[in-house]
Amino acid sequence: MAKLDVSLPTEASSEAGRKRLVAIGLMCAAVLLFSMLDASAKWLGQSMNPLQVVFARYAGSMILVLVLINPWSHPGVLRTKRPWLQWGRSLLLLGSTALNFVALRYLQLAESVSIMFATPLLVALASGPLLGEWPGPRRLAAIGVGFIGVLVVTRPGIGGMHPAALLSVLGCFCYAFYALSTRVLSGHDSSETTMIYSGAAGTLATIPLLPWIWETPQTPLSWVLMLLVGALGGFGHWLLILAHRLAPATVLAPFIYSQIVWMLLLGWLVFGQLPDRWTFAGAGIVIASGLYLLYRERVRHVPQEAASARLD
Repeated sequence: MAKLDVSLPTEASSEAGRKRLVAIGLMCAAVLLFSMLDASAKWLGQSMNPLQVVFARYAGSMILVLVLINPWSHPGVLRTKRPWLQWGRSLLLLGSTALNFVALRYLQLAESVSIMFATPLLVALASGPLLGEWPGPRRLAAIGVGFIGVLVVTRPGIGGMHPAALLSVLGCFCYAFYALSTRVLSGHDSSETTMIYSGAAGTLATIPLLPWIWETPQTPLSWVLMLLVGALGGFGHWLLILAHRLAPATVLAPFIYSQIVWMLLLGWLVFGQLPDRWTFAGAGIVIASGLYLLYRERVRHVPQEAASARLD
């Protein structure tokens, strides 16, 4: 029996390790899909209204979601305990998507994602007044350094990046509050319910705009990309859900930053664009700050250090 008692924890630990590896693989795959989504949106935005691309992204995603998640396969999936928060969260995601797609018409892929990497900094800063999770002095310092990195990327007032960078900054704010509302909703509604409301809000909000913004795609490639943006968004979010079922967010979050590699590669291969040294430097600062915040978050959740969380 002693041998059995020793092997059981080992087997459980090995199984947990395998689940984490699978989760990390799913997270990296989701990041790749989101990078391809942004590249497709940038391509389409050169020849049509970016809001039309937003419609395609949500309508296509909604169709895919209803195939995978529907009231027949998931009874009660349309029922939400916090309807106003669900719709508000979904509109924040829509706002972030629309602002990002418009900005991508003028910005390089790497420039846009470097600004969006500031989202964890905003989440950490807003978690205090909204969720009661006040950051300590070290985390506040990391947040401040991260915002300096955003200023290095955008270089406001000194003839740096295109003014559309402001749209990315606003999109970053929308996404931060979307992330916070998602955390609140996770204690009330299932991820499947939340995913359906996200697609429904984006689709319903953009349909009335179609008579004024619709431009018929002129090439077969444009039609393919119009269909693809919805599939990429839908599958990407589905992979995120699967990943977070297998591993905690603190394990998965650092791999979000692998997106900079894909954005650089796609920007170079598809658009022949490479960011300048200021974008590289600023992105490095923002990523380092975000990784430090994740490190402090993991430290705060170590049981033996829970009592000293205020010292982070």
